[in-house]
Amino acid sequence: MIVGKVGYLGPKATFTHVAVQGVFKQHDHIPYKTIPACIDAVDNGEIEYGIVPLENALEGSVNLTLDYLIHERRLPIVGEIVLPIRQHLMVHPSRAEQWKNIETIYSHPHAIAQCHKFLHGECTSTAVEEMTSTAFAAKYVSEHPELHIGAIANGLAAHEYGLHIACPNIHDYDHNTTRFVILHKDGAQEVPFLAGNGCKTTLMITLPSDQAGALHQVLSAFSWRKLNLSKIESRPMKTGLGNYFFIVDIEQKMDEVLIPGAMAELEALGCSVELLGSYPHTLLETEIPL
Repeated sequence: MIVGKVGYLGPKATFTHVAVQGVFKQHDHIPYKTIPACIDAVDNGEIEYGIVPLENALEGSVNLTLDYLIHERRLPIVGEIVLPIRQHLMVHPSRAEQWKNIETIYSHPHAIAQCHKFLHGECTSTAVEEMTSTAFAAKYVSEHPELHIGAIANGLAAHEYGLHIACPNIHDYDHNTTRFVILHKDGAQEVPFLAGNGCKTTLMITLPSDQAGALHQVLSAFSWRKLNLSKIESRPMKTGLGNYFFIVDIEQKMDEVLIPGAMAELEALGCSVELLGSYPHTLLETEIPL
């Protein structure tokens, strides 16, 4: 039974799609070509939830997601999915025996960076081209059997587009994961089917201008309350050189005392503080056909 629409960065079989399949089993899955298009669809009411990548353990934050949420569409985060990442080199079945002779490998820039050792060691003479997603790269290879090309993508992409995995698990590090955030127009919206492994609260903090030691004071407001920060990251405000805001992840759900108290203390120091979301997060096990 379909109970609603969920958008994700498409096409079918991206890592975002794998995350969606792991949580939104009874929803209609709608692919979007870009991260902004998916976020816009949530804001415009076309879909109930939007799932977009936020951070990779190896490559860091997905700046497009952060900047679009902050500067264009301020949608609340209502959940987080953490997915282990496994990258494979795949080719059209007609190239299965000659995969070492492929001329070009296509993939998303993050996936390419995650497979640097393999590409440097096994494919030194092969051109590498970037695409908007790993699944789009796999789809392109599937649609062009006449070309001597391959793709780096996940096992679901190989299954979805009928490709042969020539070299499995070519990623540099085994402990690679990606965080995906679940967006909804209502920040109080629960994700009842999300089996959480804990909770997080994410704040956006802007420091007062020309105040020495401001960042130290910000960190102290969390430290003496024993609020554990799993992440603190600066991003440009796009208002001039040297102007930044900070994204802070707190390893607990919004309470009635500690986090509100820290926010009030920061505001008293002259900081601007905005709540981006307080939400459950869950770690998925990959169930991708190989």
